[in-house]
Amino acid sequence: MGKKLLAIHGSYRNGGIIDQAIDAALEDARASGWDVEKISLKTVPIEFCENCRKCTVDDPHKRRGACVHDDGMEALLAKIDAADALVLGSPVNFGTVTALMKRFIERMICYGRWPWGTMVPKGRIAKRDKIALVIASSSCPGFLAALLMPSAGTAMKDAARLAGAGAVRKLYLGDVCRSEKQRLSPKQREAVRAAVKRLTVGR
Repeated sequence: MGKKLLAIHGSYRNGGIIDQAIDAALEDARASGWDVEKISLKTVPIEFCENCRKCTVDDPHKRRGACVHDDGMEALLAKIDAADALVLGSPVNFGTVTALMKRFIERMICYGRWPWGTMVPKGRIAKRDKIALVIASSSCPGFLAALLMPSAGTAMKDAARLAGAGAVRKLYLGDVCRSEKQRLSPKQREAVRAAVKRLTVGR
């Protein structure tokens, strides 16, 4: 059985730049022998985190705590646990990830331990054996988005690390609002290819 790569994206648009970038990443990973799967968060019923912290005080020996919600998140988390590599993608909206991605990331707190009386949560997973790539797209040029709006990439990177990713790479795709049906440029396509190659070499 080959290595598994799971891609999760929080774009609202089918066929948008993030959707195209995810498809390109999966195409390259598949060509390298990986088993791949793509999940759009807008198709998954995910409730909002209630900040009850039940999952963070659950059995400390579990990989992740149990949530009070019975929704689509549990099946998605099982896929994350089974994956060897993750790709997370989101457009930049108001300087950060979309609400779809943010809702998903907040529910990732189940990978943390936060007993009552402690100041901050800590990750449950000591051995981070996954790898991850996070992709953000913005109307700004890529280098400016990385400098001026780093929270989008940082939020997804933190989520990937919490889920067990050790090495996490970030890719910003800029200047993506020139037309309604804009396509990945050859330069952007090559950036995705290079990022996937760096991610998967030797895995």
